[in-house]
Amino acid sequence: MWIRNVHVVTESKMLPSSSVRIQEGKIAEIRKSHVPIEDSMDGKGLFLMPGFIDIHIHGAHGADVMDGTLEALETISQTLPQEGTTSFLATTLTQSKAAIVEALRTVATFRKHSTCSGSELLGVHLEGPFLEQKRAGAQPKEYLRRPDVSLFDEWQLIAGGAIRIVTLAPEIAGGLQLIQHLHKQNIIPSIGHSDALGHDMVQAIESGASQVTHMYNGMRGLHHREPGVAGIALQREELFVEMIADGVHVRPEVVDVTIRAKGVDRVLLITDAMRAKGLKDGSYSLGGQPVSVQGKEALLPDGTLAGSVLKMNEVIPFLLQLGYSLTDIAKMTSTNQAKRLRCDDRKGSISVGKDADFVLVDLNGNVHETWIRGHSVYKKGGEDFEH
Repeated sequence: MWIRNVHVVTESKMLPSSSVRIQEGKIAEIRKSHVPIEDSMDGKGLFLMPGFIDIHIHGAHGADVMDGTLEALETISQTLPQEGTTSFLATTLTQSKAAIVEALRTVATFRKHSTCSGSELLGVHLEGPFLEQKRAGAQPKEYLRRPDVSLFDEWQLIAGGAIRIVTLAPEIAGGLQLIQHLHKQNIIPSIGHSDALGHDMVQAIESGASQVTHMYNGMRGLHHREPGVAGIALQREELFVEMIADGVHVRPEVVDVTIRAKGVDRVLLITDAMRAKGLKDGSYSLGGQPVSVQGKEALLPDGTLAGSVLKMNEVIPFLLQLGYSLTDIAKMTSTNQAKRLRCDDRKGSISVGKDADFVLVDLNGNVHETWIRGHSVYKKGGEDFEH
């Protein structure tokens, strides 16, 4: 099948008024010339971007990874294509050992039986419980514990090797040892919920840390006499930074200055969404804690931010207004994530031979259609395409 009359957003440039051919779930050809109307669909001059990859998401549409059920993972997988997300990492929360084990076991089972009908579950982002109490945020403090190599290995075995990222505080006893252990196994050690000082950060980088979790949130900020987590993250090229570009967790001006400092190749846009994403305002829960959702904010009773309700497609108008291009946005929502997860041979960009994971969008960020491995899994219902 051909998708014709689309502006194709590739890793390096925009290809105006082009066509893309899908064959056996892969991208078979990209052509600038016209193609026959037969066996093709008209993209109406919209923008074809690589499917978004959300490497930090806890839940959506009433479901949470920590529910520990196949139904919850299925709900998340089936609803994410509505926002153009074609792959994701199931992100855990600090909880009891039993609850984490159940969540990991469920992910392992789900991955064995996954289909191309929903967003592809690429693995697990283990957020906690190896975090600093002072910077716990919405992570339940009673379940925090010291970094433990043996415990991690036990959990990785239960997860069937699915854990791809581990968020931890490197300044805690055992933190550097776990970072070294993860690095040797090509698992990403990500610094987060951390009160680390500059010298702690340098040690973490030297041990193999290469990422920072939800930049500015849950960490020691930048001070002119103590760089902290945020300052070293901005300075050191080795560190990629996750960021929630919703204007709530990070102000637009700070999103802009961070991208300018790091460059579009070092920024990983995430949602950090919880179960209320896609649902109306009201009362929900996160890790057994009550959460109130009003508009773009999800808050614990004490006013602490408790994840987000951000959708990946919403970052498009947000970043366009800051002056970034769709090519830049594609890098920060898909290409960089695929490279980090070492699946860029099949994900992360519109290129011949890769999986046909696309999202058809307009400049307002509206999703008109989403394909996963060549299958149309979501289509905007019944309306004419916007130009």
